[in-house]
Amino acid sequence: MSQPLPVIVSPPSPTGGRRVRVDGEILGLAYNLGDVAEFLRRAGMEMEPVQVAVSPLIDWRGVGPEYWGPETRA
Repeated sequence: MSQPLPVIVSPPSPTGGRRVRVDGEILGLAYNLGDVAEFLRRAGMEMEPVQVAVSPLIDWRGVGPEYWGPETRA
């Protein structure tokens, strides 16, 4: 069985949003949990936004999943 890929969500950028990396590859800039879930889905990792917030597979750098920066989008 293969190991889960490392998922890293960077600290919020000065303009808002957080960079999401899977296995070292940048998938995009997320502005909410739904964005992270969509990036992971595209990478073959099915996860609901609620699961994204609590998953031990995701390394939230700087702050947790509740903060996205100055331009937080709903």
